[in-house]
Amino acid sequence: ANDADALIALAPDCVVYAASGPDRDGAAVPDYVRLLTAGINVVSTSSTSLVYPPSYFAPNWRDELDAAAKTGHASFYASGIFPGFASDQLALLMTTQSKSIRRITASEVALNDHYPVADVMMDGMGFGRPLDFEPMLKTPGFIEMAWKAPIHLMAEGLGAEVEEIRGSLDRELTYRDIEVAFGTVQAGTCGALRMQAIGVVDGREAIVIEHVTRLAHDVAPDWPTGIGDLSYRVMISGDPDIDCTLAA
Repeated sequence: ANDADALIALAPDCVVYAASGPDRDGAAVPDYVRLLTAGINVVSTSSTSLVYPPSYFAPNWRDELDAAAKTGHASFYASGIFPGFASDQLALLMTTQSKSIRRITASEVALNDHYPVADVMMDGMGFGRPLDFEPMLKTPGFIEMAWKAPIHLMAEGLGAEVEEIRGSLDRELTYRDIEVAFGTVQAGTCGALRMQAIGVVDGREAIVIEHVTRLAHDVAPDWPTGIGDLSYRVMISGDPDIDCTLAA
């Protein structure tokens, strides 16, 4: 049952919070505050921007969480696979094998034909829309804000300072109709996207977070491909170069 009071009354040691929605943090932060104030530890995959709290986009919410955790003597841990592991923790671990580093690229290559929520896929990401449609991902500053946490996390781990984050979004058409979980994506509309958030260090594009997402394997064949339907890759240009791929 969706009864937060009943959950708090159970006095669990920890709650795993994995809600999803268009304004996840707006709904989740009040829940976190209640749980933390009650002395309940929270592990969340909903608020991935909190994988690195100093760069969180809403400092007032971060301060509320900090105060609630202190009041309840509880802890909050945000994580996930990308960000939370492959885009930052794994990348940082791999850097320990290089004595010099010029560039780090962490990428997710995914087939996303199974995701059923049309609003997210079409209006949020632009799939199934003509290329002149402006999805939420194209909102100025959105990519930079969404991905600054793992970029700053890696930079801090390496003792570097991020001067700027640059965002980019490219889309490719599908030349055939594709049947996916949220409906039919018609030929001549977006069937793949490639998003990058790039951290600039000392004037260089040094830390790159990349998503390549397709609705069919044959769309955008010139873009990076992965292993199977979902894989994560960390590439370090340095001495020595390192290339690590995880296949789900």
